[in-house]
Amino acid sequence: MISYCGIDCSKCESYLATQANSDIKRKEIAEQCLIEFKVDIKPEEINCNGCKSNSVKCSFAANLCQIRKCNIEKSHPYCSVCSEYKCEKLEKIIESAPVIGEALEALANILEVRDGTLT
Repeated sequence: MISYCGIDCSKCESYLATQANSDIKRKEIAEQCLIEFKVDIKPEEINCNGCKSNSVKCSFAANLCQIRKCNIEKSHPYCSVCSEYKCEKLEKIIESAPVIGEALEALANILEVRDGTLT
């Protein structure tokens, strides 16, 4: 599953920790989120089957993720298909989480190839 921010859920730390039911990994992720992104998430809040799933999502994905919220409002599967792709809000998010920018660019390139706009 590809998340709204372009990241492959099967490579996402929160998703992997949930699938492994690893409290140790959840604690590591919570510490990393606080240091890298200044987001205070409790380890017990890290339970995610993907931000597009109909089941459990981590508290960040369910309540705080501006990318998820925006894509749901616009009925987009991810930012790369939006006519406003790379809006100011997204640029600010990418500044603090470059991996999101890399994932969305890779996805945008794949979509262009499928549409035949790249050779």
